Amino acid sequence: MLDETDIHPLFAGAPATTEFKKLRKRLVRQVREAIETYSMVEPGAKWLVCLSGGKDSYTLLAVLHELQWRGLLPVELLACNLDQGQPGFPATVLPEFLEARGVPHRIEYADTYSVVVDKIASGGTMCSLCSRLRRGNLYRIAREEGCTAVVLGHHRDDILETFFMNLFHGGRLATMPPKLLNEEGDLHVIRPLAFVAEADCGKFATAMDYPIIPCDLCGSQDGLQRQQVKQILDGWEQNNPGRRQVMFRALMNARPSHLADPQLFDFAALMRGGG
Repeated sequence: MLDETDIHPLFAGAPATTEFKKLRKRLVRQVREAIETYSMVEPGAKWLVCLSGGKDSYTLLAVLHELQWRGLLPVELLACNLDQGQPGFPATVLPEFLEARGVPHRIEYADTYSVVVDKIASGGTMCSLCSRLRRGNLYRIAREEGCTAVVLGHHRDDILETFFMNLFHGGRLATMPPKLLNEEGDLHVIRPLAFVAEADCGKFATAMDYPIIPCDLCGSQDGLQRQQVKQILDGWEQNNPGRRQVMFRALMNARPSHLADPQLFDFAALMRGGG
């Protein structure tokens, strides 16, 4: 391990409190565990680290550079922000932030905002179309930069919320996996924050005083399915602290023979062994 005085510029000005040091170590440990558990690193890897300007992506960027700084992540990192043309978007914030800290980056402008507001009726849910358009541009950028993976800032709570959205509204048991291969088969999509709680991302970004950029496109839409699911999970967590972590462990402990999918388990092959 490097000496605490030898830090990456992303951690410049970090609080010296014991509480923050514990938080930082926990984040680094959890991200490292996720990377190892899901075999996210491959030889010659170059990662496009997607930076939206929210608390989660700032946390992701900082922890990955911490691991790289310590020689624990043998990959090339390229931060990328996709400016989607939202009115009032502070276009200079992220370039100045990254340049001041010497972080390799690419800022890309693609007006997907106009497409979304044109296609989605007033009051409609914009997240799905916005995500598809953003993902398409990020895949393109990754290919142009010679990257092997697109790295997203989805955390444990995002993964749980997606599971319950699919359960309640989609009629399937599925969520955002920590690692997947895109449809074209040329890029991995990975989520190193898979074991990290959203609350920890918030505490970290607040303590570091990172310049948070809100999403004005969908952040103010009330009544979204995800928000409703989040409220349910918040209630469970409040009544039974630690419930989220237990549910996430369940996603890592699936038993096909104890579900009901005949495509996943051969129920016809179950034969009684009596005489």
